[in-house]
Amino acid sequence: MSIPAQSSGVPGAEPDGPEGRLRRFATIWSRAIFPSTATSLTRPEFEEHLLPMARRLNEILHARVFDAAPANAVGASLVAAHCTDPDALSSTLGVVDSYLVLYCGGNGPVELSTEDSRARCARIQHALAGGFTQALRERTLAEQEAIARSALTARSHAEQALHATEARFRAVFKDAAVGIGIADLDGNILEINDTLTKMFGGLENHVRSHKVNEWVHPEDSPHVWKYYDELVRGEREHYSVEKPFYRNDGTVLWTNLAVSLLRDTEGRPEYQLALMEDTTERRLLNLRLRYEATHDALTGLPNRTLFFERLEKALAPRQGMRFGLCYLDLDGFKAINDSLGHAAGDRLLVEVADRLQSCATAPGEMVARLGGDEFVALTTGPDTEDEVHELAGRILLALATPIRLDGRELTVRGSIGVVEGPSGERTGAEVLRSADITMYRAKAAGGNRFALADAEADARAITRHGLTTALPAALDRGEFFIEYQPLVHLGDGSVHGAEALVRWCHPQHGVLGPDRFIPLAEHTGLIVPLGRWVLEESVRQANFWQERHTDGGPLRINVNLSPTQLHHPSLVAETVDVLERSGLEPGALCLEVTESALIGADDDLLKPLRQLAEMGVDIALDDFGTGYSNLANLRRLPVSVLKLDRSFTQGMQHHPADPVDLKIVEGIVSLAHSLDLAVTVEGVETRAQAEQLRQLGCDTAQGWYYARPGAPDRIHSLLLADAV
Repeated sequence: MSIPAQSSGVPGAEPDGPEGRLRRFATIWSRAIFPSTATSLTRPEFEEHLLPMARRLNEILHARVFDAAPANAVGASLVAAHCTDPDALSSTLGVVDSYLVLYCGGNGPVELSTEDSRARCARIQHALAGGFTQALRERTLAEQEAIARSALTARSHAEQALHATEARFRAVFKDAAVGIGIADLDGNILEINDTLTKMFGGLENHVRSHKVNEWVHPEDSPHVWKYYDELVRGEREHYSVEKPFYRNDGTVLWTNLAVSLLRDTEGRPEYQLALMEDTTERRLLNLRLRYEATHDALTGLPNRTLFFERLEKALAPRQGMRFGLCYLDLDGFKAINDSLGHAAGDRLLVEVADRLQSCATAPGEMVARLGGDEFVALTTGPDTEDEVHELAGRILLALATPIRLDGRELTVRGSIGVVEGPSGERTGAEVLRSADITMYRAKAAGGNRFALADAEADARAITRHGLTTALPAALDRGEFFIEYQPLVHLGDGSVHGAEALVRWCHPQHGVLGPDRFIPLAEHTGLIVPLGRWVLEESVRQANFWQERHTDGGPLRINVNLSPTQLHHPSLVAETVDVLERSGLEPGALCLEVTESALIGADDDLLKPLRQLAEMGVDIALDDFGTGYSNLANLRRLPVSVLKLDRSFTQGMQHHPADPVDLKIVEGIVSLAHSLDLAVTVEGVETRAQAEQLRQLGCDTAQGWYYARPGAPDRIHSLLLADAV
């Protein structure tokens, strides 16, 4: 349907602007319900009357904190505008369902997903219908009660105008749109109209055979009969409730019931007057809308909204009550979607949902789908410590049986995070966050298992997340700095160079070593700009040493390269640019690459390293001996230095040294020298280590025996008298 936008002179009222789309929605709405509206307005005037209501629905749809309750007022406004025909409500719900998201879905400050928009739209329909029916009920009952009172008043003056009054009373009583019944104070039913008879199945004797106080239903609210007793005793003039009744065929009739006390001329209670409006269909509509708003459209399981309602109830403080939560994420589900298509993935999720439902059938247990391939199972009771473990085991067992899909048998695996504890100690958001963190621990351990929540592990994960999100701003704010650890020549004890080691001065956590944030920077991609900054600062510092210290100062600066930097296409260009701008000779720079990053490296990965080596930049193979690489590969790698991992020299810290370690190091040194490679040893901590490594022919060393990493101005103040 294409409807031109009306020109209003309002900013944003262009056909494709937010105001223009909103007016198109109001136009469609007015055309849908105007024929069933008893109003003196013209249709354009009626459309302008609907525009504020449309704008209110748009605001509710895009609220940052979503609350559908204000839509009640929109429904009530329709009744106030004389849109009281039943078709007006159904047409309005149809227009909201079909066009609200279509025309107004992009009118908000925050982009909503289609799934979130549709869920919000369903709840808006539910609230709008509730407001409409409540306003209509109050209006109808007020009108009908006034009519009934007038009829009964006329009947009490029958002696003065018997025939006219009787005719008027019967006309109103018989033809009223709501059911009307009159009973004495003992509950004996005296009069009922045809509408009430039809509501109960068309058998008048079925209604008259009961007293009022016999119409009890299991779903009666607790205060219904309390109000009734107060009314027949004359302590209450009227009451209104929602009440179910059994029809003569056993089905349930839901009504809005208004009961009033009628007194005689002396003011004594005499009769009770009941007005009943049949709300069965509206109740079914409300239940359907409520179900759609709280259940997953694909699997039929409770959705995130309903699950959080249940979880909050389970976590409410109750003596002796506990809860257990299983947070399930399928392993490798994305591969199924990518290979077989989303339709096959949806069928797989439906089968998984059915299996999960079969696992949680005990009282206090429920299963819900949070979205995607994430499910949760909740159990409550006084003894959930064992129950939640059994529930997690049943879930994994249920998933173990392969699922047949399009002629294939698919093995479904899942990782489960389990949280258990007493009610009243944590919020729902805290519990779900802990379960999510625990689930990822189970997935990291190989999947197809469940893991138990651990407060310390949760704290570490939360800290990691905080550090990850703070990394970009930390680089912009200059929170990183570099410490330098000297590289000592084992032959004469002179300082041969220094390794640049980056640190993070975190505002809350203090100084953090690279092991705390380099993996996070790798994961987020920030390692590239961070690595460039480290290279620039280190080269600048090395050039400063070259210019200010000509008496044997550091001639080389070692800078670490991460695997991500190795794959970055501008590695060579950026390195050349840094060297040229600083004026440092390429031979004064050594780039350290871990052995594990070069295992199985192809020519494309080695090409930038070869280009740098041809320029004169030294390439060091860091942590050598930990990557299980083929020693024959050393011949094809463009490296000039082997940095021996500290694990090989720990046995040399004391005298006598471990003979096995001696043989291993001796062999590596011999191999390296035969390939014209220098050997640097990390982690030297004692004089015995340093002396033994010197005797074995190692070229350079670094470690706490010589100096801890420190500020650049400490390099030339080191006391290296014991280095030889």
